[in-house]
Amino acid sequence: MNGRPALKPLTIVIAPDSFKGSLSASAAAAAMADGARDAAIALGQPQAQITLCPMADGGEGTLDAIAAVWGVEPCTMPTVDALGRSRLARYARSANGRVGLIEAAESNGLPLVADTAPQPQRADTFGVGLLAWELLDQNVEEILLCIGGSASTDGGTGLLAALGARFLDAAGEIVAPGGAGLAQIESIDLAGLHPHARAVRWRVAVDVNNPLCGPTGAAAVFGPQKGAAPSDIAELDAGLAHLAAIVLGETGEDMTDRPGAGAAGGMPATLVPLLRAELVPGSTLVADAVGLADKIANANLVLTGEGSFDSQSLGGKVAVAVARLAPAGCPVVVIAGRVSLPAADTAASGVTAAFSIAGGPATLDDLQHHAAERVRDTTAQAVALFLQSH
Repeated sequence: MNGRPALKPLTIVIAPDSFKGSLSASAAAAAMADGARDAAIALGQPQAQITLCPMADGGEGTLDAIAAVWGVEPCTMPTVDALGRSRLARYARSANGRVGLIEAAESNGLPLVADTAPQPQRADTFGVGLLAWELLDQNVEEILLCIGGSASTDGGTGLLAALGARFLDAAGEIVAPGGAGLAQIESIDLAGLHPHARAVRWRVAVDVNNPLCGPTGAAAVFGPQKGAAPSDIAELDAGLAHLAAIVLGETGEDMTDRPGAGAAGGMPATLVPLLRAELVPGSTLVADAVGLADKIANANLVLTGEGSFDSQSLGGKVAVAVARLAPAGCPVVVIAGRVSLPAADTAASGVTAAFSIAGGPATLDDLQHHAAERVRDTTAQAVALFLQSH
């Protein structure tokens, strides 16, 4: 080692998000671990302790990331998609059986209904509720619900209906499913609700701060991507506002302007007041679920990563969430497909440095095709730099 003093044992924690379109979080973590080992061995640290903790932000891939860290295989069960058509969907339960995990898009995700004409008024969250019923029957103590990517704008009424709630019109009849029935709701009957539905802790992963209604609400902002025409958007927005008024009258809780209530077609509008659900930033929920704070506590180097490290990363994405949990004085390095955040903003976020896997001009196809080897090589260089400076 050219006369250098012996280094203290190297403890690295690797906690990346997926690289969308190329690497899952687990695959990214494995490639980063290979690179870290390459550098550690080359610089006299063959006994380096490397802990892998794949992460997610509560959207696509969260189920797989958390299940991998829990050491469990996801379960599969029959449910329905956002249009009520039969399908199989996955959920997971922690190894001790206490925590259940649902990725809502497994049942009501937008890609699942891409084979037919959009039905923005009909689409609902009933299939998500069927997954929740199964976990409640298994006596979990907590449900982690990741709601990104939904095809519906029903204010969560479908989910509650699957759990036994009834949304009734003025004549005492059950209203139509989806957003189409929201304006007809006059009362909510919870007598048939699953007996454990309000006994468990619900934590809902959200990645937006949109309110329920208005020009930045669920229908106006997210309705178009679900096939909603301007007339549909107006009706859905009015329906959500009406639902909020009914919920306010029944519970005393006003969800109209609550930040995050507009996520996933307004699902929090009923989950929060009726099931006492907590809204949590997705990356925070995942970090808690995988025990990242404990894993990272004794690290002397933390590696994280994502497809693009940019201004959106500052809004609760994985890299910044990981940096906030790192121990004081521990360097946090981001490996990303693209880095466009200025150095000052990078430092302000708590990240020590960020490196792009693009070593020079490259097409997106090239980066995606060779992502694993590029992540490995870039990580090796970053870890070598750390070792040479310590």
